[in-house]
Amino acid sequence: MAELDLGILIVQIIVGLIIIGILLSGIRIIRPTHRAAVETLGKYTRFQNSGITFIVPFFQKIYSINITEQLVDVMRQEVITKDNLNCTVDAQVYFKVGASERELKSALYQVNNYDVQIVQLARTTLRNVIGDNMFKDVNSQRGKLNNEVFETMAVETKDWGITIVRVELKEIEPPDDVQETMNMVIKAENDKQSAIDFANARETKADGERRASIKEAEGIRQSLILEAEGKSQAIERVAEARAKEIQLVNEAAEKYFVGNAKELKKLEVTQASLETNSKIVLTEKGISPTIVLNETTDTIIPTKTKQEPKSE
Repeated sequence: MAELDLGILIVQIIVGLIIIGILLSGIRIIRPTHRAAVETLGKYTRFQNSGITFIVPFFQKIYSINITEQLVDVMRQEVITKDNLNCTVDAQVYFKVGASERELKSALYQVNNYDVQIVQLARTTLRNVIGDNMFKDVNSQRGKLNNEVFETMAVETKDWGITIVRVELKEIEPPDDVQETMNMVIKAENDKQSAIDFANARETKADGERRASIKEAEGIRQSLILEAEGKSQAIERVAEARAKEIQLVNEAAEKYFVGNAKELKKLEVTQASLETNSKIVLTEKGISPTIVLNETTDTIIPTKTKQEPKSE
């Protein structure tokens, strides 16, 4: 009897452990970067945000989807442009699944394996967009092509619960002969621009030298003008000083030699004659310049001339 009770206890313990294990296996943890959908017996039951949740084992199943931005690489492919040139194109598509319940259900039930679908859609869109443009535009207007592909894919994926973030054309490779021709054209353009820049530099240098010469000539002219003005002012100052001197002399003569101004002038003339002349004019009244001024009837007393020795 005791052995039977022990066996029942062991069975109960084992059953209990099994039940506990089954219950624990129903615990799920959803990361903040994911959202989840719970199905019960194959039917959508509820939407699950991040955190801990519980599902009934064997009856319920949980599907977790990453809602962060993701990248898919569009495989390289050859595309024919509008001017019938073959070029190899490579691109990348950035997208993310919406965090709402509606977007999550659309990503799960409206499209099968959206990663693959996005790549195929991007390849087809690239062929269509590039095929409508000349190769020159394809090579030089990548931003425009990126926007066109982005807008087309955004419209096509609006029911998938997916948001296209952006599309980037990684590489556009033309055929080898076209690439060689393009390199030659670019080199010619660079040489032309270099020649233009060199000519502009020489013109700028010549203009600078011309301006410097003009400035130098202007400086010389201004210097000469200032020098002439200085000399003119000096002459004016001398003349003013001389006039002032004469004025002072006249004022002194009027003050101290009233009625004798003529005699003063005679004395000045006599002084000047004595300083510069080697001969002296004598009158009976003595040394007087009146005879020079022709203001007297006095006769001139000639100076005694030096007698020459008689020859024997």
